[in-house]
Amino acid sequence: MDLIESLRDIVGPKGLLTGDDVSARPNLAWGQGSCEAKAIVRPASTEELSRVMRLCHERGQTVVPGGGLTGLVNGTTAAPEDIVVSLERMNAIEHFDGEAGTMTVQAGAILQNVQETAREAGWMFAVDFGARGSAHIGGLISTNAGGNSVVRYGMAREQVLGLEVVLADGTVITSLNEMLKNNAGYDIKHLFIGSEGTLGIVTRAVLRLRPAPRTVQTALVALDSFADVAGLLRRLGVELEGKLSAFEVMWQNLYQLLVTETGKHQAFLPPDHPYFVLVESEGADEEREAEQFMTVLGNLMEEGHVADAVIAQSGQQASQLWEMRDDIETIVLTLHPVVPFDISLPIREVERYVSGIEKALEEQLPGSRLVVFGHLGDSNIHVVVGKTDDKAAVEHIVYGGLKDIVGSISAEHGIGLEKRGFLHCSRSDAEIALMRTLKAALDPRNLLNPGKVLEPAGS
Repeated sequence: MDLIESLRDIVGPKGLLTGDDVSARPNLAWGQGSCEAKAIVRPASTEELSRVMRLCHERGQTVVPGGGLTGLVNGTTAAPEDIVVSLERMNAIEHFDGEAGTMTVQAGAILQNVQETAREAGWMFAVDFGARGSAHIGGLISTNAGGNSVVRYGMAREQVLGLEVVLADGTVITSLNEMLKNNAGYDIKHLFIGSEGTLGIVTRAVLRLRPAPRTVQTALVALDSFADVAGLLRRLGVELEGKLSAFEVMWQNLYQLLVTETGKHQAFLPPDHPYFVLVESEGADEEREAEQFMTVLGNLMEEGHVADAVIAQSGQQASQLWEMRDDIETIVLTLHPVVPFDISLPIREVERYVSGIEKALEEQLPGSRLVVFGHLGDSNIHVVVGKTDDKAAVEHIVYGGLKDIVGSISAEHGIGLEKRGFLHCSRSDAEIALMRTLKAALDPRNLLNPGKVLEPAGS
C-alpha cells in the first residue's frame, strides 16, 4: 500500500488532505504562499500521531509539524517531498485544576481559548502576543514564545510544567508533570521547548497558571535619554514592588511614524522625545495600585528622569495605547519592503548597538528607514529596516555586531530557515556540535522538520 493510502487508513478521510486541499493552505506565516507538501495529516489523538510517525520513520518520509502559521522565520515551511502534520483537530482543554493553578491542554489548542478559559476561572495564562487568536499552544511551546508580559512572568519555558511528545520513530514520551518542583532526574521537557519541532512533536502540555490581576495600571512615558529608559526600568521594578508586567519601548522613529507620519494613532504625548515607554502594572487593590502607580511616576518626573507621561484613565484608553504598540501592519505597509529582526542583547549595550546600526545604514544603504521597538525589560528589541530590498546587506549590519557583545540573533521567534546561517553569531562551535548530537540521537534519519535550525552537515 502506498504512503498516502496508509496514512488515510490511520487518520481516516477527515484526517488527510491532498491535492487542491493542500495547495489551498498557506506555506508561510500570515497566509502567505501555497503549501507544496504532498499531504497534510491531521491526527485526532496522540495514538494516531504515533502511528503516523512510526509509518513515516519506516518509509523514510520527512515530516514538518505545522501550527497556526504565525511564526516569522519559516520554521514550518514544507517542501514538495514533505508531509505536514497539523494538530488542529487535537485542540481540547482536557483538565483544569483550580486549586493548583494548572491546565492540561492538547497542542492544537488556540492560545486565546486557553487564556479565556483561565480568565473565566480567575486565573491567567501569562504568555500573550498579537497572534493569540490563531497561534497553537504546541507552536508557542516549540518556539519558547515570550510576548508582552515576559518582564514579570518569563518565557513559555517558565509556564510549562509537563509535556507529552511523539518522537520521530513514533515513541510517545509522556511526562505530564503537574508539580512546580520535581527534581527526579533530567527535566526532559526542556529538550523540546524551543526546539522548533526538530526533536519531537508536542501533543499535550500541562500549563502553569497565575492568579488573574484584579486591576491593571497603564501609562505612556516619554524620556530624553536611554540612561533614563534603563533607570525607569530599574526604578519601576523596585518601587512597584514586583508588579511591573510590561515595559515596551518605542524609539522616536517608530512613534513619529505611527502618530505623525501616518496619523494612524493619537499622539498622547508630543513626538519630540527620543524614547517612549508603554508601562503596565498588575495588582489586586485598585485604589492602592492606582495611587502607587501615580506616585512613582510623579516622583520620577519631579526628579527629572521622566520628561512627560500620560496615565490611561479607562480600559479603552489603555487599549488605544496597546493598539499603537502592536500596530505592525502600519510599519510594514509604510516602509515596504521591510526586513524585520527580533534580537536580544545586554541592556547596557542597546544604545551603542542601535546607534551603530543607524550609522551603518546611512553609510551603506542610504534611503533605507529604521524603526526600533521592543520589550527591553527582557533584553529583547525588534529592529525593522524598511525601504530596501537588500536583505543580505541588512542582515550583515544587524547580526554583525551581536557576536562581540554576546547578543542573540533570536529573542523569541526562533531560527527556522531564516536565521540558521547566522546561528554561529550566537552559539559557539561546541554548542552547535551538541545540538547536532541531540538531533542525531532523537531523529537519526533527519525526518523531523529537516533543515530547520541547523544547516545540513557539511554546508
